[in-house]
Amino acid sequence: MRTRPRTGLQIDGFTLGEQLHKGGFATIWEVTHPLHRTPMVMKVPTILDGYDGPTIVGFEVEQMIMPRLSGPHVPRVIGTGDFAVMPYIVTERIPGESLLRRFRSPPHSLPEVMDLSARMASAVHELHRQHVIHLDLKPDNFLERPDGTLVLIDYGLSRHDQLPDLLAEEFTIPMGTFPYIAPEQLLHQRDDLRSDIFALGAMIYELATGRMPFGQPEKLKAVRKRLWRDPEPPRALRPEIPPALQEIILRALEVDPARRYQSAAQLLFDLQHPDQVKLTSRARKLTRDGWRRVFRRWRQMRGLRQFAAPPPTTGAQIDHAPIIMVAVDLSPEMEALAGRLRRSAARMLVIEPDARLACVNVIKTARIGIDQTVDEFGTNLHVARLVALKAWAQGLDLDDGRLTFAVLEGPDPGTAILDYARTAQADHILMGARGHSTTRRYLGSVSSQVVAEATCNVTVIRVPPAAAEAAEPAAEHASRAG
Repeated sequence: MRTRPRTGLQIDGFTLGEQLHKGGFATIWEVTHPLHRTPMVMKVPTILDGYDGPTIVGFEVEQMIMPRLSGPHVPRVIGTGDFAVMPYIVTERIPGESLLRRFRSPPHSLPEVMDLSARMASAVHELHRQHVIHLDLKPDNFLERPDGTLVLIDYGLSRHDQLPDLLAEEFTIPMGTFPYIAPEQLLHQRDDLRSDIFALGAMIYELATGRMPFGQPEKLKAVRKRLWRDPEPPRALRPEIPPALQEIILRALEVDPARRYQSAAQLLFDLQHPDQVKLTSRARKLTRDGWRRVFRRWRQMRGLRQFAAPPPTTGAQIDHAPIIMVAVDLSPEMEALAGRLRRSAARMLVIEPDARLACVNVIKTARIGIDQTVDEFGTNLHVARLVALKAWAQGLDLDDGRLTFAVLEGPDPGTAILDYARTAQADHILMGARGHSTTRRYLGSVSSQVVAEATCNVTVIRVPPAAAEAAEPAAEHASRAG
């Protein structure tokens, strides 16, 4: 590096101002440019006079990955400079600060823990959808915008599906931040998005308990112990932690990636629906495993060279574990359509054995704020619909831990379905459309709206006209009998 950063330096039209941060691998500077009015920062790697391979390669990785990213969860890249004069990356300046301060000031209320954890998982899932595994998640690498959106920074150790993995080609030592590094990273596996799930689990543990699950090891020998030694159960450190949150944390921290959440979206989904998390022995643990079990794991893990390889790309890994949302019409006259919808969902589950199914129904309410969730007999419609929704799903051979139910309310059913799909990070929406003339106009517009506005795949199921006509008299009879 021929030129070193300093206040007042001008390079490629950028003028360096105050130094904002000095770390072990890079310095951060405030910069201005006559063509850019937005606040900006410049990151410059700290390259020693001798050969500094990891820093150089890591910065090259960052320069390759960051310009390909977009969206509110990543900083917008404005300019880059190569090693011929001075390497740098200029990005928008995120007005907020990192999450490190929050992690240093426990304890946090449980609603705070759930909210912040969900926002971290959402940011990580959006990164994975752009073909990137971060591989160095920690509180320092999350910045918070004023509106609460979390931004991921520091991509020097990251892996992009569609780019050469320079770090794997150049180095054989495991890289990452030791309190959060996943077991497979110790075994030099850099192609598994579930490594980021492990790091998220470690951070959620820390938020909930005020302690790191594996302490602060300084050597790889100490890090390797997490292959066979389990952390203290969170509820042993903080009894008010609900069993569902402990279940979520310990599942994310499973040693074998196959036993963890298979995507950040699935982790996010459980954080958003803790009341429907299936509780296992993980939720009931109050002590660490005994020495016999630990010894058995040690004997099993000491010769392990690699965990089972994940699908070849990040996109394939996400596709392998989708969240499928099924919008069910529970009207009596739509019984035939609901049956077809159930059969279609069952077929999708055969193809996607690791999928999660989110079953929803919409109660259409008045726009003027009148409570329409109680019928003329005083029955709570929300509860009644929830019971009916669970009855609809009984025909599906699906473990309860992969099945959730929600009754939505709103004046616009299409908007309610779309909002829920976005919040739940649904990969696919399965819904029915009424096919006969008396109701086509009402619900047909809902399916059309969802197809037009959804950011994920949508499958619309219809009942053939002959079947609809045959079902209509039976439904009419059932309605009268009720």
